[in-house]
Amino acid sequence: MLKKFTLIVLGILVTLYISTTILLRWRQNRLIFFPDSNLRSTPQEYNLDYQDVWIDLEQEQIHGWWIPAAQTTAPTVLYFHGNASNNGDLTEIAAIFHSLGLAVLLIDYRGYGKSSPTFPNETRVYQDAEAAWQYLTTQLQIRPQRIFVYGHSLGGAIALHLASKQPQMAGLIVEGTFTSMQDLANSIPLWQIFPMDWLITQHFDSITKIKALQTPILILHGKADQTIPVSMAKQLYAAAPEPKQLVVIDQANHNNLPELGGQQYLFNLQQFVQSAISN
Repeated sequence: MLKKFTLIVLGILVTLYISTTILLRWRQNRLIFFPDSNLRSTPQEYNLDYQDVWIDLEQEQIHGWWIPAAQTTAPTVLYFHGNASNNGDLTEIAAIFHSLGLAVLLIDYRGYGKSSPTFPNETRVYQDAEAAWQYLTTQLQIRPQRIFVYGHSLGGAIALHLASKQPQMAGLIVEGTFTSMQDLANSIPLWQIFPMDWLITQHFDSITKIKALQTPILILHGKADQTIPVSMAKQLYAAAPEPKQLVVIDQANHNNLPELGGQQYLFNLQQFVQSAISN
């Protein structure tokens, strides 16, 4: 009787394991992306003049906010947010960029904010990033050498992918980002029971792409980041070719680096932009 009960329990556990593994692979993007359509603020909250931008893509639309600089010749920042954010969370960082004399384009990937509601995945967010780049360079006719691409968290992986396709950009800035989705999963003990090599379909393999980078890069990370360990920033820095810079902000966690970085953050950002533009 005990042997039969043990076999039943083992059968249930094996079935649950296999079912969970298949579900994790099939619905993986649902564990990575957390789209939010509620915009909590607009640039108007910081007295910024802005325009709604609609970018057509595959019979769908990407929504963005274009915030011009005071000077028409100023460099532009194209900003990519993380997996659980949207443009409405970015008005403060946009105000920081604007205070440095930069123009800003904020975009929401499909599924986020006012963009088309298609659920995102790795391929789609790369397409969205490329569409935003083409909008700046084609419709607004901004020279690539005047555009900086900035990505936070998952947005850093998206920004790095775009840089691998558009090496003529002025510079790349990544904040609180990771080496690859597999590395990130492997850093969580619970996931070790699953066959990660087979399981991962959303790769975001930044550590491989960064080795061939042809644009200056500034890597920012909070020393107290509990979401993505600072060791990943150091690995990315070690793998990146020159010119490169790594700035670790003491006390900063995953979501408050600009705030806690204060003048150090502003100084490094401004210095990086000025250096890349002058070269």
